[in-house]
Parts: sequence; structure tokens; C-alpha cells
Amino acid sequence: MLDMSNLRSIDVNVTDESAWVESGATLGELYFNIGNKSNVHGFPAGVCPTVGIGGHLSGGGYGPLMRKYGLTVDNVVDAKLVNANGTMLDRKSMGEDLFWAIRGGGASFGVVVSWKIKLVPVPTRVTVFNVLRTLEQGAIDTVHRWQYVAPKLPKEIFIRAMLQVKQNSTSGKLAMQVSFICHYLGDSEKLLSLMNQSFPELGLQQSDCFEMSWVESTVFWGNHPIGTPATVLLDRPMGPPDFFKGKSDYVKEPIPKHGIESILDLMLKPGLDKLYMEWNPYGGRMSEISESETPFPHREGNLFLIQYLGYWKEDKAETAHRYLDLISKMYQEMTPFVSKNPREAFLNYRDLDLGANTGNQTNVETARNYGSMYFKENFDRLVRVKTAVDPWNFFKNEQSIPPL
Repeated sequence: MLDMSNLRSIDVNVTDESAWVESGATLGELYFNIGNKSNVHGFPAGVCPTVGIGGHLSGGGYGPLMRKYGLTVDNVVDAKLVNANGTMLDRKSMGEDLFWAIRGGGASFGVVVSWKIKLVPVPTRVTVFNVLRTLEQGAIDTVHRWQYVAPKLPKEIFIRAMLQVKQNSTSGKLAMQVSFICHYLGDSEKLLSLMNQSFPELGLQQSDCFEMSWVESTVFWGNHPIGTPATVLLDRPMGPPDFFKGKSDYVKEPIPKHGIESILDLMLKPGLDKLYMEWNPYGGRMSEISESETPFPHREGNLFLIQYLGYWKEDKAETAHRYLDLISKMYQEMTPFVSKNPREAFLNYRDLDLGANTGNQTNVETARNYGSMYFKENFDRLVRVKTAVDPWNFFKNEQSIPPL
């Protein structure tokens, strides 16, 4: 394991609309630096500002600009990588096969020291909202309708549906609620008009909408109150971490209401808070890019990506078991409604339940179990690249790409 946290240099070049960013920098540090240089440029990456650049890009990366500009790795134009021989390579010297593999194929091919990214145009003002609906307010009907609307909206609109168990601050009781969280590349007046036409079931009001700069919107998506200074993006994780478990799924057909009801019932019954399902809409630019353009294959034909998440603070085996057991049950409950043959998964939400190598060995057939879910037909090309650049398997982990 390599500690990359001190490799955090960021060099933003507004003139040619690019930036070099080292792998140990965080997304928040990148966003802050872009915002410091320009109010009309952004970058399509994730909403968690403390996530490291290297890991984010190695698995694909996505965020609220995905439907307009694609994945994070769709906007990488060069990289500097140290291979198993200790040689520093750039895109030209590593060749297009290896450059293809490192953009979403995991950390199996070398150590990427830095990435050259393409900045994307954004308006001076963007609009966000976070609209909450409870079961009593018709959340099930609204989220059911969301499946038909969100993937077909204009590319400039991204609306996440977050299903969650929350504790009532007054009564202390647990309840289900759904948050509809939006990012729009435009002003609130135009957004309100579009939503009233396409998604009136949400009941969006002008008072729900907040206009701000793009970099301020990354603060909002980082779960900070409106008006929090952008310097918060420079904060790094401190103190004891939360424990968490995540899994993922892809949905190709709308889930019927009874399916939504059953999963919400399952989430609520055990009496555990901090349980989430995040539904992230596809469509737009994501449907225009070939499955083989990068190792990330989940493109056209997907309505949305699901992330299952559970957080807990107690360092107790009993607490961990309760959350792990429930998330596993949620995943099984969703089986009829998600992708099949293979049941697809997202590499950035690495899930050892899908298969893992043990004993510091990497077996092709074992790897094919998880590799087919993460990469589909791209797995075989990744194996060929691995065999060519690291035949001795110097770079490996539980779910790495093996050489032949």
C-alpha cells in the first residue's frame, strides 16, 4: 500500500482549459483551485470533497455533471505513471492500451502519480435544490415517477433520489424519507419551468431553488449549509472514521411500486438509522459513449445506478453484523429489479462480496467473477493489458486484474 496523501499539487491552466492534478489531492482541493481561477469552468467528478483523486479516477468517477459531460475519466487527457520497472511514463510513452486501462480499470497497472484533466464550461450561475418527501407526502409515487423522468431530462439536469432512514428530531422515531437533490447548469427560472413541465409530481417551488457559482454548488453537494465558504473544500478527514458498507446495482427497467414499497419496508424494520439508497440517473452524455471507450462499460441502456450505504460509529462486532446483514438483505431483495447476466456493479463502490482473491494470489477465473460485473466484456482486454505491462503481477489487491 502506498500513501499518496502528500502528492497533492494542482496546476490549473485556464488558457488551455486543463489542469494537472496529483493523485493525493482531494476532489475538494481540485474544485477550490478551479473556482479560484475561473467562474466559467468546472470538472465532472464526485460529490464527496474528501475523496482522493487517484482512487476516484482509477475506478471511473462520476458526479452531478455526468449527464452533460460523462464520467470523470471521460475527461482525462494524459497521465504520468510509474510502471513495475520503476519507469515514469506519460500517455505517449505508455501507449493507448495502457492509457485506456488506467481510466477506470483499477489500480492494477502501475502507480499513477498525476493526471491531466480537461476542464468543462459551466455557466456563471447554476441552480441546486434538495426537496424532501415523506411517505405521507407521497414519496413512493414520486420516486416511482422519477424513474421515468430523470434519465430523459435535458443533459444539464441531474436529480439524485436518496432513499433514507432518518430519526425524527422531536419524537426520536425512525421514518423513511426521500430527498430529491438537483444540479442544473442554468438559472432557477428556467429550471422551474422545465420541472413543472416534466416532473410536476415533485411540486417544486421557486423557494426550493438556490442559485450559486459552480464551485459553491460543490460545497452544497458536500452536504454543507448554503452559504458555507468554499474554503471548507480544503478540509481533510480528521478524527476517528465512521464504519460503512457499500454495494451497487444498475437498473434498466423501472422498478414497480410494490418493489419500492418492499425495499422501504425492509430498510425501516430493523430500527437502524443511517441507511441509504442513492439512485443516480443516467441518460444524456452517458448514453452517447461506447461501452468500450474506457474500461467502465455501464453506458446506454441503464436508467440509473444504485448505491446501497450503511454507516455506523460503534466499533462493535454486533453493530457491524446488523448493518452488514441488512445491506445484504436489501441487495437480495432488489435482485428481480436490477441488471442480470451479469449483475453489474460499479468499481468505485468496491464490494468484496462479489468475489476476491486470497493469499496474495490473483487467479483469472476468480477475477472473472467480479471482473465481469465491474467491466463486462472489457475484462478480457484489461487482462491482456495487464499481461503485457505487468506479467509478474507486481501490482495486485483482492480485486485486481490478473495477468494470464
